[in-house]
Amino acid sequence: MRRWMTALALAGVVGLVLGGCGAPGGADGNLVDDWAAIGEPKMFVPTPETCHPADFVETVYLSSYFPVDCSVSHRVETVHVGTFTGALDSAAPPARGSAPRRAAYAECDRQARGFLGADWRVARLWLGVAIPSERAWLAGARWFRCDLVEMIEVEENNISTTRTGSLKGALRSPGPLHLTCYHTTLDRNDQIDRMPAVDCDERHNSEFAGVWRAPEDLGYPDAERDWQDFYDGCYRVVARYVEVPQSSVRFRTGIVALPGRPDDWEAGDRGVRCYLWISDGRFTRSLKGAGPAGLPIRTG
Repeated sequence: MRRWMTALALAGVVGLVLGGCGAPGGADGNLVDDWAAIGEPKMFVPTPETCHPADFVETVYLSSYFPVDCSVSHRVETVHVGTFTGALDSAAPPARGSAPRRAAYAECDRQARGFLGADWRVARLWLGVAIPSERAWLAGARWFRCDLVEMIEVEENNISTTRTGSLKGALRSPGPLHLTCYHTTLDRNDQIDRMPAVDCDERHNSEFAGVWRAPEDLGYPDAERDWQDFYDGCYRVVARYVEVPQSSVRFRTGIVALPGRPDDWEAGDRGVRCYLWISDGRFTRSLKGAGPAGLPIRTG
């Protein structure tokens, strides 16, 4: 009752004002038709080329969206924001591994390479694709966000780190983010134990050689027999890197093939990092372009 009476009283006051005074300034006396139209509400879409202080999360909520300038400490940089297209379920965002999500990952991969100046896999970087919450999707959100994260290293535990400064153009020339040489050690079962990075002018036995892109239909390796395609692909990468014949590269060096994690593979990442490796090697320079003399056939 109180709300109804208040509204009625206000209506009476408005009537008195309109009826007792002439319209000022030549107005027609109708206040409503002089109000500016209110625009349609806009859907929230993240901003590209911004940074974020919190760790990467796959689902983005507006309530936790606090971008910062990339000159201050941050953990994530958004390099691109794209739009899901095609036949989509209106009830929920596409699941990881679905065709729309894989297409989004492929677009993010391309955009990240253009943003950085090279494939992000040649560096201590990781690429993630973030999507709207289910509630935002139901309201019409169809964007996806392409995020880059700097890692402490990518060979062992994939721990992210904070950084200052944008990654834009960071891989156009050699720098501290690039993968280089390693002193690889084995455990008691002759399996690789650790791969600490070292400068290539220090003694080392392993070196990053490049990226092999696996076919889309190749499954993630679960058993030893599944690795053969990965070894074959990485041997080709190493042969080109060192400039030795494809036919003899297997007699010159071993291989470390490093795909992403299983969930990255499911998301659409088909890039495999490839390293040459000689367990008793004592190199003190890079083997890039070293040729057959720099990486001779091993007879022992």
